[in-house]
Amino acid sequence: MKLSTFEVKTSLGSAQRIGLVLFPPGSDPNTQAPTLVDLNAAYAWMLLEAGQKPCPQRWADFLFPADMRAFLELGEPALDAAREVEQRFLAVLKNSQPEDLWGGAGQRLAFARHEVTLKTPVPNPKMMRDFLSFEVHTANGFKRRNEPIPDAWYKMPVYYKGNPHTLIGHDEPVMWPSYTRIFDYELELACIIGKQGKNITAEKAADYIVGYAIMNDFSARDIQKHEMMCRLGPAKGKDFCTAVGPWLVTADEIKNPRDLRMIARINGEVWSDGNAGTSHWTFEQMIEHVSKEEWIYPGDILGSGTVGFGCGLELDRWPQAGDTLELEITGLGILRNQILQP
Repeated sequence: MKLSTFEVKTSLGSAQRIGLVLFPPGSDPNTQAPTLVDLNAAYAWMLLEAGQKPCPQRWADFLFPADMRAFLELGEPALDAAREVEQRFLAVLKNSQPEDLWGGAGQRLAFARHEVTLKTPVPNPKMMRDFLSFEVHTANGFKRRNEPIPDAWYKMPVYYKGNPHTLIGHDEPVMWPSYTRIFDYELELACIIGKQGKNITAEKAADYIVGYAIMNDFSARDIQKHEMMCRLGPAKGKDFCTAVGPWLVTADEIKNPRDLRMIARINGEVWSDGNAGTSHWTFEQMIEHVSKEEWIYPGDILGSGTVGFGCGLELDRWPQAGDTLELEITGLGILRNQILQP
């Protein structure tokens, strides 16, 4: 199941909704435009049609708020209801176009891709952490400083805490920070936490992952270098923007998150090509480490860190203003952003 946060235009301005991303059966998600089903409106319509529950809109408002984090906090009951909508609308859309589907009180039930603006799947996570889990990427970074990987890196999955307020989604522009001369991309896999927990063992950690998405951890390399010379950060070298998207793919759709091809294209040219399974640390180990005497919450985002040779720093090639960045990961789609000069 693919879950999204999107905006639609109304007579009162833009409205944020959470929805299902549906593709025609057998189609290629990387070339076929999806349909976005408004979960709230679709569920209310289903209940009204079935006539099984009173006040169908109130049930829909409870299970499908406009905020993805609030939805994930409801846990399995809300996810199960979303699966009901998915099964119903896979059948409905075989014989109908999105613009023809209307519910009660003049509500649109579904939208064509060009009618909506995709946002990052979880726009307001409580916390975003990004790890350094790929040995090749780590080794390349220390090699530039003529240093070996420190022994401590092999003893715990280290991470920094990013800025959850500067997340963007698919096709949203990323602004080149006014204070940097060296802009970079980073090809990463992200997992999204689905339930609250503390002191979680690696053996049980998979139960806390609701799904996965693509992450582009944009970097201001010159600023990052100066910050980390002081043994602190990164901060301004990273916090200006991070892209996560294009949607959240639930964990049950990803057969093996340790075998996902990861590709980065700059203006259509492949710069990076790796695999998620080459990471030294797994998401389960990351969750165990993070949750030691510390709570994790639904909607929290964990980034894998950059796959080997997954950024310009390792390639000594640098994206420029005006470039289009496309990150693709098996089963997760394509995350595209253009760099804009402020």
